[in-house]
Amino acid sequence: MGGLAALARADGHEVTGSDQNVYPPMSTQLDALGIDLIEGYDPKALSPKPDLVLIGNTLSRGNPSIEYVLNERIPFTSGPRWLGEHYLHQRRVLAISGTHGKTSTASMLAWILEHAGLEPGFLIGGIPNNFGISARSGADWFVVEADEYDTAFFDKRAKFIHYRPSVAVLNNLEFDHADIYPDLNAIQTQFHHLMRTIPGNGTVLVNQHDLALDEVLDQGCWSHIERFGFFEANNKAPWQVNLDQPSGQQLTFTHQGKSHALAWSMLGQHNAMNALAAVAAAYQAGVDVAQSVEALSEFRGVKRRLECVGEINGMKVYDDFAHHPTAIRLTLEGLRRSIGGARLLVALEPASNTMRGTHHVKSLGPALSAADHVFLKTSEGMDWNPSDILEASGGQGQAKARVEGLLKDIRDVAKPGDHVVFMSNRGFNNAPLRFVEGKA
Repeated sequence: MGGLAALARADGHEVTGSDQNVYPPMSTQLDALGIDLIEGYDPKALSPKPDLVLIGNTLSRGNPSIEYVLNERIPFTSGPRWLGEHYLHQRRVLAISGTHGKTSTASMLAWILEHAGLEPGFLIGGIPNNFGISARSGADWFVVEADEYDTAFFDKRAKFIHYRPSVAVLNNLEFDHADIYPDLNAIQTQFHHLMRTIPGNGTVLVNQHDLALDEVLDQGCWSHIERFGFFEANNKAPWQVNLDQPSGQQLTFTHQGKSHALAWSMLGQHNAMNALAAVAAAYQAGVDVAQSVEALSEFRGVKRRLECVGEINGMKVYDDFAHHPTAIRLTLEGLRRSIGGARLLVALEPASNTMRGTHHVKSLGPALSAADHVFLKTSEGMDWNPSDILEASGGQGQAKARVEGLLKDIRDVAKPGDHVVFMSNRGFNNAPLRFVEGKA
């Protein structure tokens, strides 16, 4: 929604917004753009009446602002529909979908297109460090992070149904969003609906290692399909990547019998696949592989995607957006390969409804196994015992309900040479910076 606000402001609209529990980096971006943000949902924020209200998908009936909009018959729509109707129908859309890696892949792709001089527009659910903003209008091509989460309380279709891409990346697919989808099959149905919106002369780029995506395509696909994956014997996918170092900081891309080497700062197998997807998508926009590799060598990552936020007493501190055990596992494994035998301390805030429920309880502990010590931030409404997760992680650990107590525990354990990773898909009460600054 912050990105949409930025696009609307750039289009000449007067924009204000309401939210609660706002935290960086989006809050600072809005402030820099001069967009007034009202804390909370008092209907007074809607006076004088706006010409149009974009309603985010976290709001529902009973919210005082929602009730005011409905009672006063103020025109409203969803963010994805507004984006599709007012921006994307005029552009060639590259949509990045998948359970994991959407933000990183979209950021890589936008930077590749920028580096090639195509001046892309983009809407990304994070802030790429190469741009410093999460959205801009751009020229012909538009990169959008295509989320499968529902659109709004009055439109339960996935957001990406509104985007009508020419090129769609299907990066991976696992069960998530247990608050709206009963099972993986329900999410696959939404992806099938996405397939129905892609034109016949469009392209679908598919992770060849993901059986759940194969099942989506089996339901029907009317567009050109190209697959991408890791290099291996007898692999006939047109797009392949090989990790030349275990850390993933040196890669080789292969396409049409030609190989292209990349040395860059990103870590892990997951980012190797993200990069391959971005290179393949950029190729559809006319950017050759050599240009894409050159661009990725200058890619500086995304805020809150294993972002090193500082050092203190000889320890490196990272902030990472974590929402699913698979993403947690891949991120920590990549960091482990990079740091070798150095100690890895992980502080996790399971914040999403899915993470707090029982849906991932069997995989969450093993996902943390690369850590030497785990610190869990507990909260009311969790459906599992933190001790079970800590035991399944295989290392030492402890849990605390308050961030202040968690920070104290980390400081008691941490020592020079350690790598400390804070993982949450919310604000974590600003814990990473508080740790770096030595604050309680």
